[in-house]
Formats: sequence, structure tokens, C-alpha cells
Amino acid sequence: MTARQTWVTKVAGGARRAVQEYGLTVTQGPDRGKSVKVRAGRFRIGALEGNDLLLSDPSVSGLHCELVHDERGVRVHDLGSRNGTVVDGVLVADAFLTGPATLELGGTQVTFTPGVAAVEIEASAAETFGPLIGRSVAMRELFARLEAFASRDSTVLIHGETGTGKELVAEALVLASARAEKPLVVVDCSALAPSLIESELFGHEKGAFTGAIAGRAGAFERAHGGTVFLDEIGELPLELQPRLLRALERREVSRLGGKGPISIDVRVLAATHRPLEEEVNEGRFRADLFYRLSVLRVDVPPLRDRRDDVGVLVQHFLGAGVTMDQRTLERLVGHPWPGNVRELRNAVERWKAGAEPLTAAPSAPGTGFTASLDEPFLVQKERLVHGFETAYAKALLEVAKGNVSEAARRAGVSRMAVVKMFTRLGLLS
Repeated sequence: MTARQTWVTKVAGGARRAVQEYGLTVTQGPDRGKSVKVRAGRFRIGALEGNDLLLSDPSVSGLHCELVHDERGVRVHDLGSRNGTVVDGVLVADAFLTGPATLELGGTQVTFTPGVAAVEIEASAAETFGPLIGRSVAMRELFARLEAFASRDSTVLIHGETGTGKELVAEALVLASARAEKPLVVVDCSALAPSLIESELFGHEKGAFTGAIAGRAGAFERAHGGTVFLDEIGELPLELQPRLLRALERREVSRLGGKGPISIDVRVLAATHRPLEEEVNEGRFRADLFYRLSVLRVDVPPLRDRRDDVGVLVQHFLGAGVTMDQRTLERLVGHPWPGNVRELRNAVERWKAGAEPLTAAPSAPGTGFTASLDEPFLVQKERLVHGFETAYAKALLEVAKGNVSEAARRAGVSRMAVVKMFTRLGLLS
């Protein structure tokens, strides 16, 4: 096998990506002998129904880990599992598989075998899709997926970092769908008080609660025939998730204080910046709702992974007849953009106003730290994060008197996450 598992080729209409298929075989554990070939896309392994490789080992988490084709190869990512993901004897949170490897998931071992055959991932020839703009391979692959998804009525889960444009992806899907001329109702689950979300989604009758002076249709009723976009679905309170699941499965809702169900005809799009698989393992998000929302999935690439698009986006934000000097543009292309496209748009607005587009961040209160443009972003970030983690972990270990389970409870994360942090910082023997 060659070390390079992914490559980009130039074809008519632009560049597109080809990836190598791979095989997975369970070699130890209750499911020994299970084997599967993986051609492309996202592949999940775990103990919950709905995983691509379903394992019956009780030491395997519901959503244990996932494998994703990346431009650098096949990437394995632990999904906040209880017992961690071990690759060739090394506990990993995120790693690349560059050759044959053994994955240990609890008491189960899975052999990863790179294949020989290549699978070409479809990429659109267009550089726009609705309000979305991009000429990079990553974005044109996204456009091809959206083109295929738009004509279907299935629920779509849109995942991406803050500022990547998840709401524009939802808008693009709606505009290209048969429901384009029908209502689009947006519910931002992070902007509403928990006490109001239920009424906003499902509606209420007069007198259903204090202040309900008149009946009101919820988002699903108002969007009848069209689309409901649930932005930041990861913020939906756990106690409301069963109601949303019932609405999606039965295609009917009941108003607060109502006497009976109301039939609905809507397509549902949902977006989140949270890793919902990890939220499922932590018990903060229902597994059945996760699978119901992620019938189709779209991952929006961060701007740092598609630098070819920076110049295109800059010109879009500048508008016709305005150009940016080459030196400034080169600085923008080299910036890591932790705030993604939203941060880039703000930088262009500052430049148009005659101000410095890339400004140093102010000192964080109580840290004495000031960002510098004379040192790489990742170097400064790693130093600051390491200092915070070390101070926090030492204080946590002290207050928990060395009890890892108590430390995890106080930190509000899984026991495995605390073990990984303490081990990485050399605080556990």
C-alpha cells in the first residue's frame, strides 16, 4: 500500500478527490468474525442500533468512535467513549491511520486494513450553491451533497463550527427544494428560554400557562407544507427531546393545553456546532432523536481547511469595483480563522473602513495574556490552553482528593475525559 490514501486530481470542471477504500474486521470480542468494506464517508462504530458497525460488547460505548476520510488519510475520532479508543496500543482522541492498524474498543479488537481500490468522491462543477460560495474541493463536494439532498424530503443534520455558515446551508437546501415557495420557520434553540421553547415549537392554547392570553400556533404548524429549521439543536433541553422525537416520527404535534394532535407536513433541517455523538454518550442528548435527525448529514468544513476560498469570499464581501492589495490578501489567506467565515467578513468590513483587518485580541481578564501577531496563532493558543488546563487539573485533583470519578463530576465531563486530561498532563501515575 502507498502511504498516500487520498489525492486530488484535475478533471474537466475542476478538481475532485479520490479516497482508498478500507476493510474492518472484528478479531477479538463477542462479535469476532464480523467484517465490512468501507468505501467513503463517515463510518460509526458502537453498541447502539444505527451504528455502521454494531458491536454487542458491553464495554463498548453507544457511539464509540468514527472513521472519516480526510485529505490526509483515514481519520479515527473517539466520540467521548467510556473506555477510550486505542490504536496499536496508544490511547487516542483523534488520529490518522496511515497503514494496517488494530483498534481496541473496550474488550473488542478491530483490525483496520487499507484497500487498493480508489473511490472518487463527487464534486460539483459549480462554485456557488444558493447563497454558498466556494471553489475549493471541500466546498464543491459539499455542493454535490446538497444538490443530491435538496430533492429529498428526509431530515438533514448540519454540523459545523461556529461561523461556518450552517444557516446558509439550510437556506440553500430550502431554495433548491420543492418546498422553496412554502413557509420556512427558524427556531434558534440557543436563544430561547427553556420555558418558552416548548410553546415556540408546538404552540399553546389560551390559558395554557400564565401569560397565555391567546392561542398561538407553534413552529411546526406555521411551517405546514414547508420547512422547519432547528438551529443549535444541541441546546434543546433533554426533557423536551421526547416531544420533538414524537413530532418527527408521527408527523403531528399537540399544543400546550390543546385537546388533540394536529397533523403536520414539514421537512426538518437541524444544525449544531456540538458533537452530538459525544452528547449522546454523556446522556445529554437522546440517541433515538440523534438518529432521527441525522438521516442525512452535512459537515460544513472550517475556513482553515479551505484556504482556496478566502480570496473568493473576500471579493464577495468587498463587492463589485473594490479590490484588496495583494499583501493584505496574503495575510488573510495565512490567518487560521478560528471564527471562520463570520470572522473573515468582519475583517473585510474593518479593512473597508480603513482599519487594520487583523487586530490583536485583548487580554483575557485575569490572565495577563495579550495576543501577538509576531508569533504563530497555534503556538500562542497551545501555550495558553496548556497553562489553563494544568492549573485547572491540579486544582481539580486537589479538591477531589485524587478521586477521578469525583473530579469528573465536578468538572461536568466524563470520567474518561478526566483520565485523558490527567494522563496527558502527567498528573496520574
